[in-house]
Amino acid sequence: MLPLNALLTHGLVTNMNLSGVLEIVRLTDVGLQRDHNEDAVASDEAMGFVVLADGMGGYRAGEVASEMAVLSITAELMECLASHQPEAQLIYDAVNNANEVIYSVSQSQPQCAGMGTTLVVGVFFNNKLFVGHIGDSRMYRLRDQVLSQITEDHSVLQEQIKAGLITQEQAKHANNKNLVTRALGIDLEVELELKVYDVKVGDIYLVCSDGLSDLADDDAIQSVLNKLTSDMNAAAQALVQLANDNGGKDNISVILVKVKESFECTKTWHNNFFNWLK
Repeated sequence: MLPLNALLTHGLVTNMNLSGVLEIVRLTDVGLQRDHNEDAVASDEAMGFVVLADGMGGYRAGEVASEMAVLSITAELMECLASHQPEAQLIYDAVNNANEVIYSVSQSQPQCAGMGTTLVVGVFFNNKLFVGHIGDSRMYRLRDQVLSQITEDHSVLQEQIKAGLITQEQAKHANNKNLVTRALGIDLEVELELKVYDVKVGDIYLVCSDGLSDLADDDAIQSVLNKLTSDMNAAAQALVQLANDNGGKDNISVILVKVKESFECTKTWHNNFFNWLK
């Protein structure tokens, strides 16, 4: 039996091992018109997180920004999730720390001046999904065969849609699709939009860069996912191929997460405390 002070300081929460509960597949492709890949992706099935970044900047600086973002956030999440329950502040801290690192390099290295990156980070815990994003990379959810976008782009185009200046149909043909209003690493401070969603068994979550979402509409993405529900590797490959078939003008990155089992957490500090009393 652990002493009470150990429970209160170290045993409050143990993160879940989600191996076998989540199936995660990730794939990134340079596309047909770029000579290098400025997207970066990472994931961990056991700890239940995904990270995607789509870099921007001068000569290869976008590639630097996206890789720095993914490496920094992944390292911090792996360290923190090993001993702490996921919470909003943990994700905010990881993103803010990555922002400071990227911004510092952009200010000190002339070849990296002005670099930045979009970001989507998702953490699964206790039948919930924490999803934070910056910019126009997206997360979708396929539930009961219906696809819905659960992040809202931080972009000039999205602001015009919300203001009623253009319609969704007009937005499909707009020339300013890639103008984002938020990016990681551009300024000393960054605003992360973070939401929490309930997760159901059978859900499929798609994280993607605009290399997919700009070239494939929601109906086409939904069709691919519904046809290939049983094979996430084939689904990821089909989505990348879909974007390339439509021109492949940008790098294309996808992460798919399939929820195979419920992952309700019972190892909270309440349980530990009452077990200690027994």
